[in-house]
Amino acid sequence: MALTGRTRTSENGNGETHPDQSAPGLPAASSTDTPQVEVSGLSFGYGRNGHRIVDVSLTVHAAEVCCLLGPNGAGKTTLLRCLLGLLRPHGGTVRLAGRDLTDLTPRELARRVAYVPQSTSSPFPFTALDIAVMGRTPHLGLLEAPNATDRRGALEQLDRLGIAHLAERSFAALSGGERQLVLLARALVQQAGILILDEPTAALDYGNEVRTLLVVAELAREGHCIIMTTHQPSHALTYSNRAVLMRAGAVIADGHPDDVVTGERLSDLYGVPVHVTGVSLPPGHGRAEIRTCVPIPGPSGIAPSGTAPSGIAQAGPAPTAPPPRSGR
Repeated sequence: MALTGRTRTSENGNGETHPDQSAPGLPAASSTDTPQVEVSGLSFGYGRNGHRIVDVSLTVHAAEVCCLLGPNGAGKTTLLRCLLGLLRPHGGTVRLAGRDLTDLTPRELARRVAYVPQSTSSPFPFTALDIAVMGRTPHLGLLEAPNATDRRGALEQLDRLGIAHLAERSFAALSGGERQLVLLARALVQQAGILILDEPTAALDYGNEVRTLLVVAELAREGHCIIMTTHQPSHALTYSNRAVLMRAGAVIADGHPDDVVTGERLSDLYGVPVHVTGVSLPPGHGRAEIRTCVPIPGPSGIAPSGTAPSGIAQAGPAPTAPPPRSGR
C-alpha cells in the first residue's frame, strides 16, 4: 500500500476545523484491508473484583499506531494481556491477522505479535545483546541456536534505538529505561507484523522517549500494526493516527486523535482541567503546527513570583555568606 500523508481535516473541540497535523506520513488505514487486530465483544473479570473489560470491540489495521488512553485501572493492560492470550476472556473473540487467537500455537502467535511489557528483569547473567537475540526464537528450530546473522540483526536493532554501546553490558545492571529499550529491540528482532507496547516510554528520559516514539511512527510507515498504552495524551496527538479512550473497562471514544483527544474529553476522563492547543514549529520541520495538551492550573496551583500559596510559609531571604575571617 502507498504510505502517503493524510489531507484530512477535523474539529479541534471548539468547533474550528484545521488540517490533520498528527503523526506525519502515517496513512489512514483502508477499510478494505484485512484487520491485523480484530476484537469483538471482549469481556474479562478477576473473580470477585468484577469485570475489568466490558464488551470491548476494536479493529486495528496495518500502518496504524493506536494509542490506548485512560486513568489507572481503566483496563488498558488487561486488554493487552487478553490480546496476547495471557488472559482468557469470559466472552468475545480476538482475531490476529485473520486468525482466531484460540487457533494459534504459541510459535504462530509469536510470529504474529511482539510484546514490550512495562518492565521486566532477569536473574540470569544475560547481556543486552543476548536479550535482543531472543526475539529470533519463534523463527528457530527446536534445537537450533542463533547464528552470527541473528546476532548481527539484533545488534542492528540495538543501534537503531541508539543503545548499541550497551550490547555487552549485563541486562540486570542496566537502568530501567535502558532495559525498556532493549526489550523494544527484542520486539523488533522478532519481526512480527503486530507490536503491542505497554507504556513503552514510561521509564525513559526525554531524549530516549522522543527517539522511541519516532521509531514507532517509522515502524507504522513500514506497515506494522501498533497498539500502545500511554499516560501522555500528547503522544497520541503527535505520533499516532488512532486514539482509544478507556474508562472502567469500557471504550468510551475511538477514532482519529484530532477528534478523540480533546480538552473536554480529557478533562472528563482524568478529572482535571486540560487544554488542547496548537504549537507552531520553526520552518523546515515538515509541518507548521503540532497539537499538545497542557493541564490548567488551579487558582493556587502556581504562585506568582515572590508569593506563596495559602497555607505554605513564605521563605525568608536567602542567607548571606559569612564575612571572611581576618588573618592573624
